[in-house]
Amino acid sequence: MLSPLATGITEGLGAAAGLGLAVGGCAYAAMWPGSRIFGRALIAPRQPGELALTFDDGPNPAWTPQLLEVLASHDVRATFFMLGIHAAAEPELVRRIAAEGHLIGNHSWSHPNLALAGRKRIREELIRTKETLEQITGAPIRYFRPPFGARRPAVLREARALGLVSVLWNAMTSDWSDPSADAIVKRQTAKIEGLERRGWAANIVLHDGGHLEMAADRKASVAAAGQLAAHYKATHRFVTVEAWG
Repeated sequence: MLSPLATGITEGLGAAAGLGLAVGGCAYAAMWPGSRIFGRALIAPRQPGELALTFDDGPNPAWTPQLLEVLASHDVRATFFMLGIHAAAEPELVRRIAAEGHLIGNHSWSHPNLALAGRKRIREELIRTKETLEQITGAPIRYFRPPFGARRPAVLREARALGLVSVLWNAMTSDWSDPSADAIVKRQTAKIEGLERRGWAANIVLHDGGHLEMAADRKASVAAAGQLAAHYKATHRFVTVEAWG
C-alpha cells in the first residue's frame, strides 16, 4: 500500500498527465488541419489527379503580380486567401486577381489566432474582410481560411453565419521561411504523391504575402508555384477550391 505522501504524488502526477492530454487534445482539435473535433471544414476530396494551388497572406504588391504572370504562363487558376488589411491597401491588385479568373477567399482582416479570440473579434475580422473584398471585386466571397488553421466551434459557426465555407489544407511546407524553391517543391511533391497513393486530391498551401510584412519576400514561393505548375500540368487538373464544395 502506498503511503499518503506517495498516494498524493501519484494522484498529482495523474492529474497533471490528464491535464496534459486535455491540453494536447485541444491543441490538436484547434490547429491540426485534418481534425474534425471542433467541426468540419473543406480540405480535399477523394479525387487523385486534382490539385488546388492556394496562396495565403496577400495580396503582396512586390510578389503577387509576378505570381500572376507565372500562373498565366501555365494557364493555371488558383485560390487566393487574402488579408483584408492588405486587400484594402491594394484594391487594383485584388481586381486584377479576380479578372484573371482566380478565386478570392477571406483570410481574416489582420491574421490573429481566432481560436483564442472572443466571438465579437472573430465576427469583426471575418465580416470586415468579407465586405472589403466584395466591395472591391463586386462578387460574393464564399470561402474562408482561418489564420494558422486555428479554429474552435465559435470560429466555424461565425463563418457559416456569414455564408462562408471554411477551408483548410493537406499539403503545406514552411515556404514562408524557406529560401529554396527546389526544397519547397521537393517536399510538396512528396506530400502530393503520398496523398495520391491514399486516393486524395491535394490542397496545396503556399504564401504570396506575409501577415507581419505586406511586401514580404516570396521569391522562393513564386518560383515553387511555377515549378509545380510546370511539373503537373500535363498529368493533373488544377482547380480552385470552388470545384470541391
